[in-house]
This record gives sequence, structure tokens and C-alpha cells, in this order.
Amino acid sequence: MSLRMDLTARAVAARARLSPFRDVDQLRGRPYPEPAAVPKDLRRSHELTREEVAGRPVLRLTPRAGADGSHLIYLHGGAFVNPLLPAHWWIIREVVKNTGTTVTVPLYRLAPEGCADEGYEFLAAAWADLVARPSVDRIVVAGDSAGGCLAIGLAMLLRDTGLRAPDHVVGFSPALDVTATHPAVREIDPHDPMLSTDEVVPLCQAWAGDRSLTDPLVSPVHGDVDGLPPVHLVQGGRDILAADALGFARALQRAGNPGRLLYEPGAFHVYVGAWWTPEAQRAIRHVRSLL
Repeated sequence: MSLRMDLTARAVAARARLSPFRDVDQLRGRPYPEPAAVPKDLRRSHELTREEVAGRPVLRLTPRAGADGSHLIYLHGGAFVNPLLPAHWWIIREVVKNTGTTVTVPLYRLAPEGCADEGYEFLAAAWADLVARPSVDRIVVAGDSAGGCLAIGLAMLLRDTGLRAPDHVVGFSPALDVTATHPAVREIDPHDPMLSTDEVVPLCQAWAGDRSLTDPLVSPVHGDVDGLPPVHLVQGGRDILAADALGFARALQRAGNPGRLLYEPGAFHVYVGAWWTPEAQRAIRHVRSLL
């Protein structure tokens, strides 16, 4: 583990201790949260448009220097209840830096206001809208944490309905099993500087709605991985989601999936957001190469 990663993990842990926990009941009736503004440097390099698909907003960032036909669909994390944050924009900025990639950010309705059925209906519509456009060549679908779950779930949904698949799928510390029944989850919990199982799991479970917690669109680890496009997992070891990600990576490997696992034992949840660390930079270079 690099010194930068160690210092960042300490800062993340300190911030987590100061952040008040809100359970699902506290979220009901809240003012619906707005996404973080696009950073100035990303707006300088990309033109921002806001569209509406199936009644939900979709943000589109087109490179001002010229688009090359590659597209990144980014699905943000936040335990399915929190909005897109500045750190999500940092990840997007670093991945598409110095590329001609156009970015699409569908803003799915958060739980407890929204649920998985509604979310996937919207994501499928956003996907159909994108692939129907001219000059859409390579498409990478990526997401972090809850968004990583959605990225993989969307790939499963597209496969099962016989529609065009993404060229690659990327999960940054994806939430793959909201049941959190893997025994290693509780073992890792005291060493995770960001997440607490007892706090996060009920929030993720609220997203399921009427679906079973083991439904593959809610917990992809319980789904069939055959026939998926290349799935790349970027995972840190100091993360309660690590054991499920490693198990899912093994299932992908057994199925002959050509995606890669990038595993950093000393890194924390969605460590790629700490773009100033060498661990994150290695992951970003790999994902950028997919575009």
C-alpha cells in the first residue's frame, strides 16, 4: 500500500466518524437531493447538456475538442439513497481525460423514493436512447458501489432481452450482494475505513422494492455470468464488499469472461476516487484503455 493510500484511508476514516448516520425511515419525506455540480475543469473540456428520458434527467458531456464515437455511461454510487457527489465527477474526469469520449450520466431515482424496478426501466430507456443515436461506436458502462451493481445488472438485463450489449462493463467496488451473508463481510467490517455493514445494508435493501434480495438485478452475485461482455472489477481489500467482488471475479473467470480484476489489498471502498494515489492511477489507466 502506498503512503498516499494510507494517509487517504486515515482521512476517510476520520470523516466517516464525523458523518451522521441516517436510516431509511429518516430519509422518507426528505427534500429530494440534487446532484453535485459538474466541476469547472470538466465543463471547460466538455459541453454539458441536460436531457430527459422516460421522465428522468440524463446529463451528457461531449468533448469540446471533438467526439471520437466512444461513450462512457456512468452510474453513480451512494448506497442507492445518496445523489451524485463531487467524487463521482472526479472519477469521470480522470477516466475520460485526454480522450474523445462522450459521457452519459443517467440520474436514476434514489431509494426510498425509487426502487430497482423503476431504476432498471429508466436505465434500459437511457440505453436504448443512446444506441439509437448515430456515430455511437464503443460503449463502456461503469459505476461505483451501488452504481457498479447497476452497471452489471444492466448488462445482465440487456443479455437476457437480446439487446445490444456494452463493449465493456466496469465495477468500481460494486455492491454485488445486498444480503451481506458472506462470512468475510463481518470480518472485514472493523477494518473498513468508510463503510459499516449495519448502516449500509438496510439502505441497499430498500432499493429492492418488491424484488427478492437475491434477485440478480438487486444482487448480481446470484445471477448467471455466462454471455456477459467483458466485466472489469476494481476492488480494494479494506472494503466490506471485497469478498463478494473476489467471488464474482472467480465466477467470471470460470465462465471465460475476458474482463480483468484489479485488486489492491490495502485500498478502501471505491479507492479510484482518490485519483492522486498510485493505486487509483493504475486502475484509471486500465479503464481509460477500454475507451
